[in-house]
Amino acid sequence: MFNDLNLFTLITFWVFVAASLIQLIYYWVVFARLAFYKSKLTPSTSKPAVSVVIAARNEYHNLVKNLESVLQQDYPDFEVIVVNHASTDETKYYLEEMKGRFTNLKTVQIDRDLNFFTGKKFPLSIGIKSAKNDILLLTDADCKPTSQKWIENMAANYSDDSTEVVLGYGPYIKAKGFVNLLIRYDTMMVAMQYLSFSLTGLPYMGVGRNLSYRKSLFIKNKGFISHYKIPSGDDDLFINSVANKKNCRIEISPESFMYSEAKNGFNEWYTQKIRHLSTGTAYKNKFKFLLGLFSISQLLFYIAFIVLVVNLSIPKIVFSIFFLRFFTQLFVNKKISDKLHEQRLFLLSPVLDIFYILITPFFAFASIMRKKVSWK
Repeated sequence: MFNDLNLFTLITFWVFVAASLIQLIYYWVVFARLAFYKSKLTPSTSKPAVSVVIAARNEYHNLVKNLESVLQQDYPDFEVIVVNHASTDETKYYLEEMKGRFTNLKTVQIDRDLNFFTGKKFPLSIGIKSAKNDILLLTDADCKPTSQKWIENMAANYSDDSTEVVLGYGPYIKAKGFVNLLIRYDTMMVAMQYLSFSLTGLPYMGVGRNLSYRKSLFIKNKGFISHYKIPSGDDDLFINSVANKKNCRIEISPESFMYSEAKNGFNEWYTQKIRHLSTGTAYKNKFKFLLGLFSISQLLFYIAFIVLVVNLSIPKIVFSIFFLRFFTQLFVNKKISDKLHEQRLFLLSPVLDIFYILITPFFAFASIMRKKVSWK
């Protein structure tokens, strides 16, 4: 059978086999850990004090919609610190009004930018240093907790003194349009990767919409100093440098989710996405290799399959391997989408996956070529 194949087809076949094997390893060795994950937290009466930190710039409308739900969390001991970073809208006056209503709200006013810091790392650092508690819970002004138990569920992971980092999930609200579907699917895929790698003992990032770590860890590692010149990365680059197998946990109970509104159009999402991807060049080499290998093998899997089908080459073997990988992906993704309450995305995943694979290389190339994008 193989003797009848020309050299190009033979090479394509073995590329297809290799890419399929790599994909199967990722799904069964890495992603299956999240698919079958069960929290090992034991009930504890201890509820450590928590400081919630939010960096805001011209976020008046988002603060009006979301801040009160953070301040009214069902938790005995917590403060909320909002850093107003050189806002030109009504943020300052709204925060003053809210301070009169909530004694657990603390505000920090920054009236102008400092030219040696870009992005939100500077205001976030100021907020963290202003925190009175060691356990920090970070989110954004445009985020809203799905329940009054958000703080409780995230903080419960600190029952073990060795825990220094907790990675949460920050999904986007469902809205009309195909772009919204892509954004939500992309968010689920990114979460699948960083949560699964963490369970494998290789934590490499979190999302600033729902992230927790100790203030002492932040101070010990000199905060964001090692990558302060990069506008983004207050979440992933910091976690990439400080998290490890022993000090990192994940929290994916539905009550711990932090929802936000997705970008309205493709151009806005494009800007956001390439800003996030631009930090990837500063990851540790092992993470760049592991993440790159998965994406490249995924792309090669589909390209090689199409070439072999067009050439009508060894169809039985090709289709058998294709469907083995395809149904593996469906099975694992179904389990993960159930855990992340993204069941509707799973139903459309075969179609969304094709678009996702096509645009990912485009975003990756654009992130390398882009110029600096400042924080708002």
